[in-house]
Amino acid sequence: MGRTDARAEPRSPWFRRHGAGRPRLRLVCFPHAGGTATAYAAWRDRLPEGVEMLAVQYPGRQDRLAEPCATSMAALADAVTAALTPHLDLPVALFGHSMGSAVAYEVALRLRRTAGAETVALLVSGRRAPHLGSRVPARLDDAGLLESVRRLSSPDAWAYEHPDLREVLMPSLRGDHRLLDAYRPDPPAERLRVPVTAYGGDRDPVCPVTDLDTWAEVTDAGHETVVLPGGHFFPREQQAVLLDHVTSRLAPHLGPP
Repeated sequence: MGRTDARAEPRSPWFRRHGAGRPRLRLVCFPHAGGTATAYAAWRDRLPEGVEMLAVQYPGRQDRLAEPCATSMAALADAVTAALTPHLDLPVALFGHSMGSAVAYEVALRLRRTAGAETVALLVSGRRAPHLGSRVPARLDDAGLLESVRRLSSPDAWAYEHPDLREVLMPSLRGDHRLLDAYRPDPPAERLRVPVTAYGGDRDPVCPVTDLDTWAEVTDAGHETVVLPGGHFFPREQQAVLLDHVTSRLAPHLGPP
């Protein structure tokens, strides 16, 4: 199984890199609003041999705390795409949860436009297609943001109950929601040429199951909806089942060892 990759090479602030041996495919994972690369820490030992994971670390949190948060989806997706470009020597798949789904989609578009690279799979979770907007109320104040964190049973909810931690965490949560409030993409003028798998929880209050089918509108390469038990943060509740399914979608692109 995978282990943290300790190969000596320049470390990008954008990625936390995990894998072992000779990778044959890269899985890039995008966190939710207010989230960090550590949201995917438990995945690293469950991915199959040959899959290297790049967990995205947005600015304004953890070891990037001193950096300002991204102020627009375009700026964030542009920066991730630029950081990812040197890693296109292998097939690349993208997974994103909630806000991360929208970022993954925008990066997939940019990889095609600017690098001439098609991702092999776009795996999205807990959000409807970006051009339809978000069901999370816009322009929440701090009290509203904290209530949303509690209502959705975020894995980070406990930290916001501690005043010192809350002071550190709130800027990135605010920044990500401001970014999402301003993100209003037009209906796709061009469709992706990559299959899209949309995952959702059967009790998600902000992404009903029917919303997952809207991802069919962004691709010409096929769409699949997969519903698992749970709420908005079902990926944590159903981690083993979700990862088994993700692995099955990556397997055809791994090639021989």
